Amino acid sequence: MLKLQSALLGVGLMFFASLFGPMSVAHAEEGGSGHYFPGSMASFADGVPAEPTFIARLNVLHYDGGIDASRAVPIAGLTAFNVAAQSTGVGLTLLWAPDWSLGGNWSYAMSTTIPWLSMDISADVQTGGQTVGLEDKETGLGDIILMPVMLNYAHSANLNSNYRIAFYAPTGSYEVGRLANTGKNFWTIEPTAAVVYLGKENGIEASLFAGVDFNFENSDTSYKSGTQGHLEGTLAQHFPFSNGVASGGLTGGLYRQITGDSGEGAYFGEFKARAHNIGPVISYATKVHGSDVIAELKWLHEFDNRDRLEGDTLFFKLLAKF
Repeated sequence: MLKLQSALLGVGLMFFASLFGPMSVAHAEEGGSGHYFPGSMASFADGVPAEPTFIARLNVLHYDGGIDASRAVPIAGLTAFNVAAQSTGVGLTLLWAPDWSLGGNWSYAMSTTIPWLSMDISADVQTGGQTVGLEDKETGLGDIILMPVMLNYAHSANLNSNYRIAFYAPTGSYEVGRLANTGKNFWTIEPTAAVVYLGKENGIEASLFAGVDFNFENSDTSYKSGTQGHLEGTLAQHFPFSNGVASGGLTGGLYRQITGDSGEGAYFGEFKARAHNIGPVISYATKVHGSDVIAELKWLHEFDNRDRLEGDTLFFKLLAKF
């Protein structure tokens, strides 16, 4: 228990050290974004279950954003300006928490998420000493997320802490010189720690998730995006509604690149990206034919981003526990 608490503290310290450390104003993060999508883990619906169960979850998101003409972004070996991006993703998450005894209040689960993406990217691209406007559209399988280790510790009926490690596999489509790619063409390892408080009596939710992404090099472009840290949370009030429990609240997060980009293809040099988001979140939980069903909808507005895409996200999750 003490070791895991130390690990959680270490993740937090690493993240906050990056928050207040030096920040270069330039270009960074291949493609203008990392594997982790801000808002993916921020509330009670994203916690590791404390009891044996099987969960099927549908994740739907739509993102609309870009980077102004004064910033350059390395995309698939291209130097791109004035980037505008629209993407819609549908992902299926399957989570299994077996009835295995780990001792004490510990529980174990594993999961995988299979995404399907549709992307429309336009930009001004430098080629042959000239700048030309290009637009690419691509639809297909994204990079599959594997979480073989997900641990939860139940401190009480109201308070849980959980720990997991995710692997983003380069299964999506990728081509050098193409603006729209459904895959990143590199692996990412992401440890995450979280604390989730959900009061059974007062209905108050306070959730906090902290993670760090360690990226491998893109072998086709010799570009290695730097390590990224993200901290997200939700504060909400749950209350009885109809035949279930509804909630409303506020969610938001911070995203920082802790180390600079590197590799032969990182021709912009060692720079770092940052992002912020905030918005409302609502949810509804009920039972359908004896199974718990939870729906969550949130809107996230990004602001004061640097060296990565900035825009708005609509995020919908629907899960059922069997």
